[in-house]
Amino acid sequence: MRREYTLAGLCAGLLLSLDALAEPLPQRWVSAGGAATEWVVELGGEPRLVGVDTTSQHPASLQALPSVGYQRQLSAEGVLTLTPDLLLGTEEMGPPPVLDQLRSAGVRIEQLSAASDLAALEDNLQRLGALLGEPQRAQAAVDDFRQRLDELQRQIAALPAEAPGVLLLIGQGGSNPLVAGRGTVAEWLLQRAGARNLAQHEGYKTLSSEALAALDADWLVVTDRQLRGAEMQQALLAQNPALASSRVVREGHLLSLDPTLLTGGLGPRLPATLEQLARTFYPDLQPLSADAR
Repeated sequence: MRREYTLAGLCAGLLLSLDALAEPLPQRWVSAGGAATEWVVELGGEPRLVGVDTTSQHPASLQALPSVGYQRQLSAEGVLTLTPDLLLGTEEMGPPPVLDQLRSAGVRIEQLSAASDLAALEDNLQRLGALLGEPQRAQAAVDDFRQRLDELQRQIAALPAEAPGVLLLIGQGGSNPLVAGRGTVAEWLLQRAGARNLAQHEGYKTLSSEALAALDADWLVVTDRQLRGAEMQQALLAQNPALASSRVVREGHLLSLDPTLLTGGLGPRLPATLEQLARTFYPDLQPLSADAR
């Protein structure tokens, strides 16, 4: 079944690449959306990037490129200054009037899916592979991503331990954090790392300090768009005194997460992040095999 699936993907990628060959491949790219940009780099397209948005921070070499601002608040003038052939992003990219203005100016717009779904990821990479002239490399990236996730899930399923209850909190400079609920990339990440998301609401919403403490999480995974590390955790607890006295904090079960991992769908750094989280939740978990890496 896996062989048939892979062959189908290769055929689809070949058809996409043949379509792309009907016109010259874009050579000057602006990319808005952390995961999308990281995949461009992963597939060998970094030399084509002439600008990125503020969520595109990995690898560090991208920080030398001109910034076009935040992916949801792009400026047509800022993008056009870089004379790109292509603006790449996801459905999160905008605002729509700016995208319409860029299309009218002759900039090709390509929007990938930001869904936390492996089928969406495969489609994204096939499209990127065609645009870069690298369909085989794109399919290999899909296969590697799937293999690493499958191996991690197999190891987690073999453990006798009960899945820990976890909350993922997204702060903004230490303010009242958003709690990741159902249908989010954050929940996808927690589940694939072998955790139970204790938040049952849809999307992201704020909860009171008392409500957070009452959920009695085994672990807190915390990220912030402005603060990092110990400073981020201290700001969170200062704003949420009930949480500061909870069991999860007393036990020191707070983990920090890079916020760009949650931007623009499933990115290439996620398998390594999932393994790191899973090995924290399950200390007896073995490292992934070399083949799965």
